[in-house]
Amino acid sequence: MAERILDVKNLKIDFHTYAGEVKAIRDVSFHLDKGETLAIVGESGSGKSVTTKSLMGLLANNAEVTGGSIMFHDQDILKKSEKEMQNIRGKDIAMIFQDPMTSLDPTMRIGQQIAEPLIKHKHVDKKKAWAQALELMKLVGITDAEERIKNYPHQFSGGQRQRIVIAIALVCYPEILIADEPTTALDVTIQAQILELMKELQEKIETSIIFITHDLGVVAGMADRVAVMYAGQIVEYGTVDEIFFNPQHPYTWGLLNSMPTLSSTKLEAIPGTPPDLLDPPKGDPFVARNPYAMKIDAEQRPPFFKVSETHYAATWLLHPDAPKVTPPDEIIRRRQTFKDIMAHRAI
Repeated sequence: MAERILDVKNLKIDFHTYAGEVKAIRDVSFHLDKGETLAIVGESGSGKSVTTKSLMGLLANNAEVTGGSIMFHDQDILKKSEKEMQNIRGKDIAMIFQDPMTSLDPTMRIGQQIAEPLIKHKHVDKKKAWAQALELMKLVGITDAEERIKNYPHQFSGGQRQRIVIAIALVCYPEILIADEPTTALDVTIQAQILELMKELQEKIETSIIFITHDLGVVAGMADRVAVMYAGQIVEYGTVDEIFFNPQHPYTWGLLNSMPTLSSTKLEAIPGTPPDLLDPPKGDPFVARNPYAMKIDAEQRPPFFKVSETHYAATWLLHPDAPKVTPPDEIIRRRQTFKDIMAHRAI
């Protein structure tokens, strides 16, 4: 059985604003095992980044954790002081932020920025820290690293800066690496290189990855498990095969239907917009955009229904008394593919 290193239970986070209390994260639970990759996917504003920033103790000043726990090796991160969190950030849990342009200090040489976590957390002297920074620059694929270690961020391309940000995050060999949309600003060629690099480095240092993205296509070959977030809640989670080929929640159907495939002839956008979390709906948060919504969706939040030992979805469509609905053609095709895959594996 895999070693569990992170366990988030019933996490609730509010933001105090002039307009009122924004219920940004509403009862989120998930776990992370050693060496695995968990992808958290959903539209912008679904709560992905807020959830993972809480793991680092990096929430904004107007944020308040109103419930839940974040257990990292049986210690609740939410109960730790800022000084204690400074000893965890970068050493045990590290983060690759969305934009390498703003993640790097323009006034510091690259070598200094990579070496800094080693000096702080591992108490390595400056000379050895720079030597390790040089090795990591080579590991992440920076050419002519010996000459470029003294360069500044503006002297690197966008893809190279992202590699440097990854190097900074990995320099202390953290147990958990949080990648917050690390390929958003990159073209598809560089994006593929960065994803492949992360997979290679994960195998070498045995780190666990939480990969945040709004693009389901990115996680297809990256994740072991997927959690689908909507309006501050996880609405479906399962293995990558289960989410891609046997999705159960209408929101997941919508995300997959909007993703181009070799067989798709038309891309379908999800109509409408996410709900206002100043006054979130009391039922299923997806009710206003759900073409399969029933009366109960507007009145009562659905529990998680068990699809398999590893697959759960919060939708009333899985209730035994719910009417049978026909999902989009693309989802039907995916389900048949899933059945074929399972049948082949059983042989």
